[in-house]
Amino acid sequence: MEIFLPFILIILASFFQGSFGVGMKYMSPLRWEAWWLIHVTTAMIIFPLLWAFLVIPSLWDIILNAPKLALFLGFIFGFFWGIGGILFGVSVPYIGLSLTYGIVMGLAASVGSLIPLFQADNFFSKPGLPFILIGIFVMVIGVAITAKAGLKRDALLIKNGNSSNMAKGIIIAISCGLLSALLNVGFANALPVARIAENYGVITRNSSLAAWVVVLLGGYVMNAGYAIFLLTKNKSWNSFLLPSSRTAYFWSIISGISWFAALGIYGQGSAMIGDIGPVIGWPMLLGLSLIISNIWAYRSGEWNGVKRPFQVLLIGLLFLIIASIILGYSNVF
Repeated sequence: MEIFLPFILIILASFFQGSFGVGMKYMSPLRWEAWWLIHVTTAMIIFPLLWAFLVIPSLWDIILNAPKLALFLGFIFGFFWGIGGILFGVSVPYIGLSLTYGIVMGLAASVGSLIPLFQADNFFSKPGLPFILIGIFVMVIGVAITAKAGLKRDALLIKNGNSSNMAKGIIIAISCGLLSALLNVGFANALPVARIAENYGVITRNSSLAAWVVVLLGGYVMNAGYAIFLLTKNKSWNSFLLPSSRTAYFWSIISGISWFAALGIYGQGSAMIGDIGPVIGWPMLLGLSLIISNIWAYRSGEWNGVKRPFQVLLIGLLFLIIASIILGYSNVF
């Protein structure tokens, strides 16, 4: 059970990770910055702290006694990742859910898993290293094919007069993908906080929540700060009082809960795998979540009338499934 449970948790996490972006389609009538402030407050502060305090009553003592370097690296990587989080929210309206996920997840999966791998002690001596590298390589191919399908789809839509300002959206998504990798890098560097939690008697599966609190605090400073800046600059504070905004509030909160549910459950599975967890689990999480996000995109009609690009998409998703199997197999060694 201990072999399979971590991967079951990561598969479950991928469902939430691939689903949270659906809420971004329901921002109206709220302004983006108002919707985003509610979203990140739910996702990075309220839900993580409630969950963490529920299973780690001595959370603040653990953080105060954690290594200062781990706290600093977790916070600073989270802060710079926060820029990527903002760019994700900006890119979806430009190029749609499928293409945004494809570009962002590919870059974040590869960069976000390779950096912790290179930081690991004696990583060349890891028995499953060849399978890890092959799995990451196959994952990148799958994401590239998926992104190509999105490009072909948008090319057809533009030809039919439905331009989505694709070039600008792709540049934003690429920047987002590189910065988004820092979320997992921050988590990997904050793992000493989780180990302190285990010394306090917290079970391994829940100890990762202590690390997430540190990383997401940095991310929240960036995201909330930017939203507040826009609310002030655009004089859009009254957006919170707009009539008929109940649906937007609902989806902002649900999206936030789904977003951290993905990270919290992923952290549990990753912690159970061990030190190599962020290397194996991260690309699995993002690759499988890409499949989920495209299911939602298909249901919302993003692939209507583009049969050939959709067939290319299916090939890319097959590569992602194969890559996930390879990465899961690498943990057997």
